[in-house]
Amino acid sequence: MAESPPAPPYARFLGHWELDPASCRYEQGDPPALGQYIIREEVGLLVFDMAWTDKAGDAHTASFSGKADGVAVPFEGTDLIDSFVITAESPSELNSSAYLKGEKLMQATRTLIDDETMRIVQTVYLPDGSAPSNRSVYYKRG
Repeated sequence: MAESPPAPPYARFLGHWELDPASCRYEQGDPPALGQYIIREEVGLLVFDMAWTDKAGDAHTASFSGKADGVAVPFEGTDLIDSFVITAESPSELNSSAYLKGEKLMQATRTLIDDETMRIVQTVYLPDGSAPSNRSVYYKRG
């Protein structure tokens, strides 16, 4: 009988996550009133689907995908970044970083506190050398 391949290092992150709005500690911008995060696999890629509602009640969505191999790949659709990297640092840490002309502009660090709780710290690297971070906690819903 053939053995199953080992689970990828990011396997515990897969699923549907719901924001705990009370957990938000933002240094830049306003925290959302509601939010959902879905991390899934699709044809060899790791897909991140995000949806949130801002304080004014307006709905927003964003999505990106790539291999969690630490290799920079081109990113199209915005002039703000031209490449990004997804890195599965360990079974409890999954990161993504965005770059413009080789300079890191943003990093999102996802850390599992336990199998049901994920902390996300998003840091933006600004031209003045400052690096404000937004912190939030999500709970697994499926």
